[in-house]
Amino acid sequence: MFENRKKYWLFFFALLLFIVNIFLFRLDWKNLDRGLTFAMLDVGQGDGLFIESPTGTQIMFDGGPPRSVLGPLMRVMSPFDKSIDALVITNPDSDHLGGFLDILKNYKVSYVFESGTLTDSKIYQSLREEMRKQNIPDILVKKGMKLDAGGGVMIDILFPDRDVSAWATNEGSVVARLSYGSTSIMLMGDSTIKAEKIILTENSAAELKSTILKVGHHGSRTSTSGVFVKAVMPSYALISDGKDNSYGHPHQETLNTLAKFGAKIFRTDLLGSIVMKSDGQNVNFSFHR
Repeated sequence: MFENRKKYWLFFFALLLFIVNIFLFRLDWKNLDRGLTFAMLDVGQGDGLFIESPTGTQIMFDGGPPRSVLGPLMRVMSPFDKSIDALVITNPDSDHLGGFLDILKNYKVSYVFESGTLTDSKIYQSLREEMRKQNIPDILVKKGMKLDAGGGVMIDILFPDRDVSAWATNEGSVVARLSYGSTSIMLMGDSTIKAEKIILTENSAAELKSTILKVGHHGSRTSTSGVFVKAVMPSYALISDGKDNSYGHPHQETLNTLAKFGAKIFRTDLLGSIVMKSDGQNVNFSFHR
């Protein structure tokens, strides 16, 4: 009799787990947003940007410092999802690519894109070794490339427009513009005023105007010139920076420039992860610590 009762409870417990899993799956499926999701993850002093298109294509622009990205990432991705379509290394500094090693060990990644700037840092070499082990294609981005994320989401590479292998990592940073309907996001990486000037000469203001500016180099005064912000004319400016960071980011000069052109400023050090959702027309923001 004891054995029968034990079997009954084991069966009941297994059935309960099955029902809970089905419920969670249905809940997760119902909550899938069929528009664009763009999240500036709270990775501390670094960059970690998550993009998901209406068709479910997922791209990470940078992965933050080591041991910083997995927690924030799990809050915006489905718990059943263990793959990411592409990683973009805007520059090989540790505050941009350190977390990618953690991602490669926990998610299946199909492609890696990078700018072509180089570093001999141990973490960069470890990342490249892990990419070789997993046989992940490594693609050099160049101006004119278009990454089609599906569902009407297009990412246009604006920079580099030349070989930047001998450039400083920040100066050769990847710059891209994401568009989805009337929503657009300028992705600046750690790009400096030097690159901004080149981009301004190669593109019209109409081609650069964007709803959102992901502010370059964590709000440093070395980026975000007035002439560039005037061309982009963003409604919102997003800054990824660590609380009480030693660099003093964002610098007051940058905040003044953004305010001058009427951009509403959101910062990860004050708000945590910043999640934007768009249906192609309207944008809505939420914040998660």
